[in-house]
Amino acid sequence: MKKEFIKKGLSLLSLVILAFALAACGNSASTTEENTKDDKSTSSIEVIKERGKVRIAVFSDKPPFGYIDQNGKNQGYDVLLGKRIAKDLLGDESKVEFVLTEAQNRVDLLKSDKVDITLANFTVTPERAEQVDFANPYMKVAIGVVSPKNTEITSVDQLKGKKLLVTKGTTAETYFTTNHPDVEQVKYDQNTETFEALKDNRGAAMAQDNALLYGWAKENPDYTVGIKEIGNIDYIAPAVKKGNKDLLDWLNKELETLGKEQFFHAAYEETLKPAFGDEISADDVVVEGVKEK
Repeated sequence: MKKEFIKKGLSLLSLVILAFALAACGNSASTTEENTKDDKSTSSIEVIKERGKVRIAVFSDKPPFGYIDQNGKNQGYDVLLGKRIAKDLLGDESKVEFVLTEAQNRVDLLKSDKVDITLANFTVTPERAEQVDFANPYMKVAIGVVSPKNTEITSVDQLKGKKLLVTKGTTAETYFTTNHPDVEQVKYDQNTETFEALKDNRGAAMAQDNALLYGWAKENPDYTVGIKEIGNIDYIAPAVKKGNKDLLDWLNKELETLGKEQFFHAAYEETLKPAFGDEISADDVVVEGVKEK
């Protein structure tokens, strides 16, 4: 009886040891599989190619840079660039998923891996460069101020005691907060809301990128860009998630190639010139995909 009990105990112990061994092998196999997946995912370019689409953040309410037309399709300067990126990266300009964004969400979309690239008229700033990686610029811009022609604002001094309309997350908001805190800002989430507020006289003027304001004022002749340039000349560039060197390097080479073939001048003629008219020229806006000195 005692021998039989010992024999059963040893058998049970053997089963336990075998179970642990199998579990260890399973974990090892699982770990190996996970490591393999991790190895595959180290190249962000390969991930995009395996997915079959590049996800690019653009505006839906900022013509002529990014907007939705009457047929519900994405249009604009940034959209043309996004399609060309898809063509050169994946062989087909239709292999792009445009993710619509508002100004204040451009960084978060990259951080949360919801997009691969943010275009969306994204101005390079030191604060943003701490959170994302910017590629070479393709546009230059300054902040401007638009106001009704009959009460034109031509200097910042005229804004004291009045309300200035801005869109959240823009360089205009940051500039006036930092340099002119005495100017009262009224902030909106979307550009369409800010422009409507200006039309409704909820503020004396609106501050935004001057290139955008030129186009809007051309469509709304009762308004004028009284302050054409304030602050420094800034640059607009594609952005990727911080540390995504593979995609950043690819983008920089792509932008240089596009610059050499005058892609940006052609895109300007197609999308921006009709909106700006003769107010400004391509050379006032276009940067040919390389860092200016």
